[in-house]
Amino acid sequence: MIRKQKKPLSRLYFLVIFSFFVPLAGFFVYATRNPAAYFFLVVALLADIFLLAAFHGRLQKKQSQIAILKEEYFEKANLLKAELQHEWETIASLRLKIINYSQLKDLTEKLSLCLSLEDTSNTLSVEVSRLFGHKDVTVILYLFHSATGELGISSSQKGQMQVNLKAKKGDIFDHFVVKTMHPLLVEDVQTDFRFDLSKMDAEDNRQIRSLISTPLIVGEKTLGILRVDSALAHQFSTDDLRFLRTISDLTSIAIENAQLYEHLETMAIKDGLTGLFLRRYMMERLGEEVSREMRLGEELSFLMIDLDYFKQYNDSFGHMAGDIVLKTISQILEEHFNHPGELVCRYGGEEFCVLLPGCSKTKAVQMADEYRKKIEKREVILRRQKTHVTVSVGVASFPKDAPGGDELIFKADEALYRAKETGRNKVCAA
Repeated sequence: MIRKQKKPLSRLYFLVIFSFFVPLAGFFVYATRNPAAYFFLVVALLADIFLLAAFHGRLQKKQSQIAILKEEYFEKANLLKAELQHEWETIASLRLKIINYSQLKDLTEKLSLCLSLEDTSNTLSVEVSRLFGHKDVTVILYLFHSATGELGISSSQKGQMQVNLKAKKGDIFDHFVVKTMHPLLVEDVQTDFRFDLSKMDAEDNRQIRSLISTPLIVGEKTLGILRVDSALAHQFSTDDLRFLRTISDLTSIAIENAQLYEHLETMAIKDGLTGLFLRRYMMERLGEEVSREMRLGEELSFLMIDLDYFKQYNDSFGHMAGDIVLKTISQILEEHFNHPGELVCRYGGEEFCVLLPGCSKTKAVQMADEYRKKIEKREVILRRQKTHVTVSVGVASFPKDAPGGDELIFKADEALYRAKETGRNKVCAA
């Protein structure tokens, strides 16, 4: 801070002039009384003029130095003010980061409680929507399908409401992120030269003006895309994109864990060779369906299916050929019994079973015979040889043939045994 001068310069000038003027006045009075003193008066006057000129020069030099010092002080003050402003901005930024990281901690804890992919996706959409805090913001999670590799919507959220989007496989912005595998910030879609809006799907009439999007990557594996868009322009900044990227890095692991968990669940209830449900899952469903049919007073039919002479295929063509036969039988089973509620399982070895809720015994026998004929007509090529496979089927119905699930399986197995004993390639009912 610059100190103020105690006396103005005008006062200093006055004092100096007064100090020279008093002796001159004395010399002048003395000279009027003594004419011989005029010479000394002129000399004194010249001396005063010289001294005043020297004093004026030094004073101007001093004033210039003082002005330079004032400029330096003002410059230092401005620099200090700028530094203080920067420090305050840094503190405000740190406070915001602390809040964001606290929110990220909450998000991580909530995601850690989710096991299924559906729960993980829904939790992520809700929490990201809450973190950005805009009512008009839509959060979309796209994931790649494990079988087809196509991009598809896993969840979409706007505020507290789930939204149904028509662009199920993404739009030009999502395809751009998939192609580049880099985060994307679009402040205004109407002024961004990278995108041709005429290529937007006409069916998707949702208004989009700005968006941020980041790929979900774990190691070298790309899981999908996390996107946040708005109907208003300039709603997102580079800081928002950086924050979304941090969220993506955290959630990618949660999504991968959910996918692995679902895969393990599927492996626990499905056969690795045929893709059909396993026996233990069928037993659980059978108990549930028996209780349900008892409440509704409806029938429940059960089919037990066995390949005829399956051992001969293994002996003649090898176990790999036997696997081909099993896959063929399973594929036709799934295609034939594909109505809601119907359950196809691999019971064990070359045996299969089908659970038909709400199906009468007569209808079940008809469906079983239609399936048997499909198998009989299908050509199976084993080691470049055309061959045919046949099956025997046993049918039983609840509650006509058995009072419970275990008895139902036993009755269907008895009917299957009878079909084999009486010539195979046929359907027998209990």
